[in-house]
Amino acid sequence: MGGAQSREDLISDSDEEEYEEVNEEEENYQDSKDETPERSSSGRRSKTPSSLDEVEAKLKALKLKYPSDKTPNPSLKHAVKLYLHIGGNTPKAKWVTCEKLTSYSFIKASKINGQAEEEDGEESENEEENGEIWWILKVGNKIKVKVGVEMQLKTFGGQRRVDFVAKAVWAMKFFSDEEYRNFVSKFNDCLFENTYRMESNDANKVKVYGKDFIGWAKPEAADDSIWEDAEDSLKSPQSATPVRANQDLREEFEEAANGGIKSLALGALDNSFLVGDSGIQVVKNFAHGIHGKGVYVNFDHGNQMSASKLVHSAPKKALLMRAETNMLLMSPMTEGKPHTTGLHQLDIETGKIVTDWKFGKDGTDITMRDITNDSKGAQLDPSGATFLGLDDNRLCRWDMRDRNGMVQNLATSTPVLNWTQGHQFSRGTNFQCFATTGDGSIVVGSLDGKIRLYSVNSMRQAKTAFPGLGSPITHVDVTFDGKWILGTTDTYLILICALFTDKDGKTKTGFSGRMGNRIAAPRLLKLTPLDSHLAGVNNKFRNAQFSWVTENGKQERHLVATVGKFSVIWNFQQVKNGFHECYHNQEGLKSCYCYKIVLKDDSIVDSRFMNDKFAVTDSPEAPLVIATPLKVSSFSISSRR
Repeated sequence: MGGAQSREDLISDSDEEEYEEVNEEEENYQDSKDETPERSSSGRRSKTPSSLDEVEAKLKALKLKYPSDKTPNPSLKHAVKLYLHIGGNTPKAKWVTCEKLTSYSFIKASKINGQAEEEDGEESENEEENGEIWWILKVGNKIKVKVGVEMQLKTFGGQRRVDFVAKAVWAMKFFSDEEYRNFVSKFNDCLFENTYRMESNDANKVKVYGKDFIGWAKPEAADDSIWEDAEDSLKSPQSATPVRANQDLREEFEEAANGGIKSLALGALDNSFLVGDSGIQVVKNFAHGIHGKGVYVNFDHGNQMSASKLVHSAPKKALLMRAETNMLLMSPMTEGKPHTTGLHQLDIETGKIVTDWKFGKDGTDITMRDITNDSKGAQLDPSGATFLGLDDNRLCRWDMRDRNGMVQNLATSTPVLNWTQGHQFSRGTNFQCFATTGDGSIVVGSLDGKIRLYSVNSMRQAKTAFPGLGSPITHVDVTFDGKWILGTTDTYLILICALFTDKDGKTKTGFSGRMGNRIAAPRLLKLTPLDSHLAGVNNKFRNAQFSWVTENGKQERHLVATVGKFSVIWNFQQVKNGFHECYHNQEGLKSCYCYKIVLKDDSIVDSRFMNDKFAVTDSPEAPLVIATPLKVSSFSISSRR
């Protein structure tokens, strides 16, 4: 699958009136790469008797009230034309005219004692006291859907059209610019109210986003100049090779794995690692990807107690340390939840689990939900002994060395990691995920959608806290230089520029100081409604991350995320370009739909770019590695000539 726009840019309106008078055939989306994107339908028109044509012409000349397909019934409020997409991603995929003339409405619905009740929401201001109430969109008798981000609504201002998902993929075309704008405005108001459970008005938006971030609610009022400044900074001699539009993905290797792959641990040196249920497969790193069946490390080596625990609970997190000679493995205590009370340290060179660590503070066992390296390149440090830990309300640094310099007796007791720095927050932070920059600054994503930035020196007080957009942050990443942050939610990715100019005119990041009120609005990365529908209702965005840079002066060039069987790749520079075609005629936050999709036969475990050092001269990017439970594939980004 290629660029997202190839299947859905245009619903052709050329000669639509005549075309539809003759038959009920559907209009097709025109491929954006076609040489004739506005292909005329008039050549298919059936010839009508000339006498009828003459009568029709005379009636029109009299300027009578003469109905046409493009003039809605004046008594029909909120009239639209409704289309349905059929055929999925097959060559026969097309849009069909579902209803030439219908209407939409926003109504409120509440569920009381299992019974659904509705009321007309256009004028009603009633509140439901005995049950939850929400806005739904109703279109004729075909569609009734709760207003939410799950609809994946996409706007086409130039076509007065919106596309969305409601058990199928639909498009509505409006008969006037005013009707189109009114719909988008009302939809956004209903979305705000459904998300935050309060009326959509300026005062409530300030409550939700804060006065410094009001540009997130009103992007047209935000200061986007910092995005342009950041784009200019990419043009320096040290910046990355620019990514061209005609680059393509080429599969280099695909190999079967020894067992069910649960996670992927990419190395920046000689090897990478496929973590499975019963062990770790070591593979070699090459300039065109990872491959080769190397050593297989079974978990039944070394410490038998640790091995038995791992066998019954497969590791969900693998963290490389000490110049990639050691690996920390986290196994959740309960299926479906990430929390654990300890981890296992594997010596890769000997193939043995050497230590079974516990998390503890002040003599009490505690849990962690995630761990990560001290900084982007910390796994390359041969003497590294510390790493970061995260729990729902804890952020800390762990040290595998005893605080008193005493060697712990591993044979008689389970050693406890040393809490060297951190903070236990009061309930309510609901941390979900975190990542580090090149200098060790920390970004943390939360259940309420907030993204907090902590400096390398303090974990107690966030320097900057970006408000949420209503969806939990399930994964977060940050560029090596700390300028850009990428948050993952179930239905979209959020890209944030962390740069700001201080009162002295110096450009800084939100990790080092308070950003003030000149904060750029974020940009969203989304699937089109069609691709979202094809990905499946239960498939969500996971593990979005930048390409992997571990050196100053290098710039990340791509973003990649996983959705079901899709690996989705965005051009980073294209996303940052404010003049990119995706952003034309958009309402609200700028959303980028230009991406490439790699489709696999099975659900994807993880998609990640190899370290930047593996980028070769004829490719602008290091290889992309995609792991499914049974296979691992490597793709290079090449330039078509």
